[in-house]
Amino acid sequence: MNSSYAIAAVALVVVATVLVGAFGLRISRTTSDFYVASRTVGPRLNAAAISGEYLSAASFLGIAGLVLVQGPDMLWYPVGYTAGYLVLLLFVAAPLRRSGAYTLPDFAEARLASQAVRRLAGAFVVGVGWLYLLPQLQGAGLTLTVLTGAPDWLGGVIVAVVVTAIVAAGGMRSITFVQAFQYWLKLTALLVPALFLVLAWQSDGAPRHAFDEPATFREQRAVLVDDGIDLKLDRPLPVTVTGTVDGRTHTDARLTLPAGTHHIERGTRLTFAAGAPVPRAGGSGGGDLSPSQAESRQERPLYATYGLILATFLGTMGLPHVVVRFYTSPHGVAARRTTVAVLGLIGAFYLLPPLYGALGRLYAPELTLTGDPDAAVLLLPDRMIGGVGGDLLGALVAGGAFAAFLSTASGLTMAVAGVLTQDVLPSRGVRHFRLGTVLAMAVPLAASVLVGGLPVADAVGLAFAVSASSFCPLLVLGIWWRRLTPPGAAAGMLVGGGSALLAVAATMAGYPGEGAALHALLAWPALWSVPLGFLTMILVSLATPGRVPPGTGAILARFHLPEELRTEVPA
Repeated sequence: MNSSYAIAAVALVVVATVLVGAFGLRISRTTSDFYVASRTVGPRLNAAAISGEYLSAASFLGIAGLVLVQGPDMLWYPVGYTAGYLVLLLFVAAPLRRSGAYTLPDFAEARLASQAVRRLAGAFVVGVGWLYLLPQLQGAGLTLTVLTGAPDWLGGVIVAVVVTAIVAAGGMRSITFVQAFQYWLKLTALLVPALFLVLAWQSDGAPRHAFDEPATFREQRAVLVDDGIDLKLDRPLPVTVTGTVDGRTHTDARLTLPAGTHHIERGTRLTFAAGAPVPRAGGSGGGDLSPSQAESRQERPLYATYGLILATFLGTMGLPHVVVRFYTSPHGVAARRTTVAVLGLIGAFYLLPPLYGALGRLYAPELTLTGDPDAAVLLLPDRMIGGVGGDLLGALVAGGAFAAFLSTASGLTMAVAGVLTQDVLPSRGVRHFRLGTVLAMAVPLAASVLVGGLPVADAVGLAFAVSASSFCPLLVLGIWWRRLTPPGAAAGMLVGGGSALLAVAATMAGYPGEGAALHALLAWPALWSVPLGFLTMILVSLATPGRVPPGTGAILARFHLPEELRTEVPA
């Protein structure tokens, strides 16, 4: 692949992002412009902006990588991501807009009249935002590394600098235009190459069903193992080895590995012949940190599937960068129309990543061994088409990938910066908002440079689990149940969200290891942490009936009545 094309495409996306953001800066004048674009964003523009920030590294790269490795059952990711907006439409969108809040902590305080609940909600917004930002920066690093050989930290630094500049300069007004532009860029960047890839696949004589047969190498392929792995063979496999296998060092040795499990050390080069089956890889170096690749999924697939469904269905409504966009709608009806449009836009986009995953299984199956299945989208144009055409299509994909990182990181940074400015920094003015923007990006950037992480879709899935366990109960009960009390809300967020967060931390640390029954519970926590959050919130609220805030009826009427009728409700 000619890296100069990719570099040019990424540079063009960055420049275009800055120019579009500068347009928003020209019309950002007030504090309300910075926080919620003065609540004047129409449904079509807002829907494109929401779709632009929602379609993150997990959507652009991660889903294809998971489909490549795990097969069609990973389609629950795009289904869950999309269906989450249906739940948001039915239960949250319009009342949330009518609350008049700037941030989720604002909503918590308006509903429960409690500074303690507000601070707790702010802490969860920052935690979820940082957990979600980390894979965006890591995905940017992976993209530049795959396409240009640059250090894996450089892409994240570029995204961090550009996003911080745009958000700090123009706030919500700027990133609205940026994210709407980047949605259409991302859709084009996947759709146009996909058309050429399908034509190449049709004329190539490749198998018509990617998952009916075991994956095989269509041509001789050398694979460099970046981290130690265990190869699990069902039958003997001939392979040429340069490196260490099962504790023995070989140099360009032709071996036949017997059936069983074989440990491959880091830095070993394996050369497979055309037609050889692709061995199953188990992680001894970091692959076991991935929920989607965990042994627990193979042993308990039904539990893992329902854990994924619940996290993605209910987690969307609590994602801080999604929720904050509904505050920009002029009124509740516009918020609902926005949500309907988002369902169509992201539904159209999600038809494409699974196609790349299926083609990756046919043309780049070695990615299951290298630990970089997220790179399938980036490599397929060169692998399937080649030449100048492949370079140009690869550059288009690279530009779209960077747009995904920039748009999602912009929304997350905006949401976290808003909370830091409102609840941590001493003043709520524009100058302190800009300081909050720098702080919002600094922590995940440092983490992405210092440590590795999960595949991007997995890391985002864990953020969804925390969001579903903390903010989903708060929003649903806060909007629809008048007996919710501040102690109940605080206890529910702490128990539900806190337990999910601990499970996330344990999973990322590799505890308790593959095969253990507890590993399944930690890798897919939403199935127990979400009900735990709801149950705790309800029981503690029922036990503290005297703590129901005064004026709750008027507040709920404000949430549910159309704006033109609210003047008739006493304050």
